Amino acid sequence: MSASTPSRRRGRPAPPRPAAPPESARTTFRPTRLAAVLFALSLPLALLVVTTWPGAWYVSFYWPILVLAFGAADLSMARPGSQLAVDLLAPGRIFLGRPEAAGITLQSPADPRPLRITALLELTGPAEAARPVSGLMTGGRLELNAPIEPTRRGRLDLAALWLRWRGPLGLVELRRRQSLAGSLDVLPDTRTLARETLPFFDRDALIGLKSQRLQGEGAEFDKLGDYTPGRDYRFIDWKRSARHRKLLVKEFRQERNHQIVLGFDTGHLMLEPVEGLPKLDHAIRAGLQLAWLSLRGGDLVGGCGFDAHFRSFIQPGRGSTHFGQFQRFTADLDYRTEETNFTLGLAELGSRLRRRALVILFTEFVDPISAELLVESLARLTRRHLVVCVTLRDSLLADLTAAPPDDFAKVAGAVIADGFARERAIVLERVARLGVHVLETPVRELAPALLNRYLMIKQRGLL
Repeated sequence: MSASTPSRRRGRPAPPRPAAPPESARTTFRPTRLAAVLFALSLPLALLVVTTWPGAWYVSFYWPILVLAFGAADLSMARPGSQLAVDLLAPGRIFLGRPEAAGITLQSPADPRPLRITALLELTGPAEAARPVSGLMTGGRLELNAPIEPTRRGRLDLAALWLRWRGPLGLVELRRRQSLAGSLDVLPDTRTLARETLPFFDRDALIGLKSQRLQGEGAEFDKLGDYTPGRDYRFIDWKRSARHRKLLVKEFRQERNHQIVLGFDTGHLMLEPVEGLPKLDHAIRAGLQLAWLSLRGGDLVGGCGFDAHFRSFIQPGRGSTHFGQFQRFTADLDYRTEETNFTLGLAELGSRLRRRALVILFTEFVDPISAELLVESLARLTRRHLVVCVTLRDSLLADLTAAPPDDFAKVAGAVIADGFARERAIVLERVARLGVHVLETPVRELAPALLNRYLMIKQRGLL
């Protein structure tokens, strides 16, 4: 088996890639159920011989010896594991809710006899228990598809490949375990990413890809245009207006090559499930959409993940090839049960950014005490960078607050939920006064709200 690197394209599944070379292959054998039953028959046969012909007691040993002899003959005629050439073709990455399959090709040119083989792919990571697949090898070749069904985002390690077959007599079963050294990235489903993001482009993008000049309030001068009522008079060029004897305004185009850094809080608060998925997975999916849009717009996209420790960082890069690297970075963001250290995480992020950037922080908090360090860290980060703080609105608090006061329990729950909502609003107000763009939306509106806020920042030239 040979190793290769998968190509990573915009939002498309990577093509299958050969798994890494095996570390070791070991073949063992054991008797089948048929052999065990035949060998167990020697006991009643021995009792029958002893009770019927006591003088011929030695005949009772013939049956187990005969079974062992046929077992040894079956083992000698069985296909040795060294004659099986195995080639495993696994996908580069897979998506949640979209089962994939690893292709297994078995070849045995030394023996063309038909042989039934069962294969089992041993996986380590967030996936359903592997199911064995079997087929009949004819002509010295067999192709199988081992299903892979991930249960959550992360990384699946290909631990080993198990093969099982029997001898011609069915008395001996051979097993071969072949160690593997490969992995699969499990990512949020981005099949509809391009379709969902397309409406945020200029209307000409609906026709085809072309060079576009997006108008906005950036600092890059584009051209002079006629003044019309309603346009900002601050952009009137008075010198050229006097020369042409009519009012002319400066038009600017949106700047590119900005650094967009997505910060993911991987602490225990981001593990809370919302609509069947942790908040972290919802944040990653929205982040992937923003990364795809930003890279298409010419900006540089990077990211980091932190909780009690600063876990990972990817330098801002550009181009469609960088999107594949960013997807792999999001797959490495593991679920943590530790409390988030905002002071350490945001300070480390600020030290790694050499120029002004748009930092989008996906995080969560529950009370003003735990959010105090968040506010202090954001205050230091906003001195140099433009920050957007993204949180998910808890629908449970809204449901408890809006519940009809039928009994005392509902009234008490509504009062407590309203208190939490007020404290949360106070914290978000403090963060907004620091100059941070606060974005608190329901889960289903997260991606559109985030993309609209990004485009608004670009159009107003806030970076």
